[in-house]
Amino acid sequence: MESTRPSVPGAQAIARAAALLRLVTASGADGAALHDLARSADLSRSTVHRLLSALRAEGLVDRDADTARWMPGPELFLMGSVAAARYDVTALARDIVRSLAVKTEESAFLSVRRADETVCLLREEGAFPIRSFVLSEGVRFPLGVASAGLAILAFLPDHDVDAYLSRHPELESQWGRAHANGPLRERLAETKERGYAVNPGLIVEGSWGLGAAVFDRSGRPEWALSLTGVGFRFGPDRIADLGRTLLAHAHQLSARIANARR
Repeated sequence: MESTRPSVPGAQAIARAAALLRLVTASGADGAALHDLARSADLSRSTVHRLLSALRAEGLVDRDADTARWMPGPELFLMGSVAAARYDVTALARDIVRSLAVKTEESAFLSVRRADETVCLLREEGAFPIRSFVLSEGVRFPLGVASAGLAILAFLPDHDVDAYLSRHPELESQWGRAHANGPLRERLAETKERGYAVNPGLIVEGSWGLGAAVFDRSGRPEWALSLTGVGFRFGPDRIADLGRTLLAHAHQLSARIANARR
């Protein structure tokens, strides 16, 4: 695969730095240790330290003086504030996510598609006291793994699904047999027929999720609303009720996004 890509001077360093930025931002408020970043990026600690030091000099990452953990830097906040005007839909979605949490009493989320992953943007807690903490702001999952990414992948064109699965043969080894090509395609077909995705505790045992795609003006699934909770709250009858509520909120957000961007 690498040999078929056009040679661009400095591209490898940029790609490695971008991957480290994603890992640092995905680590949350506690930051990430150097050895964990090196392992996740499949790079030597010296290479990771050199890249992080360069990113730190530009303000893109920071290093906590007490813990030595790496965290997002102030320049990322400034860049994100500018980019939000074009890409951020959280202002449009916040009350819808909150309504979803109130009506279902489960934790509700908004996630966005970024290349081959989903990234959680918003979380609202429901009233039910036992909660699942699989997902929170900044957490990333590959498409087809969590319910949000399963819902998005299911409604992409077939050729995009085929290309995605060919790029990621590691899904089964990293996420279990349910994410092998055959079983995953079956779940995608079920999702498309049902209208929403169901994740029956495939990431964390006992933690269930439902996801519904949210579409842009051209009809592409670029976001998803999802619900998570403990398994005994997701019986067959209640899943149907939750699914209808989830789809209604997803349709509402899709319409709001389309109208806002005319």
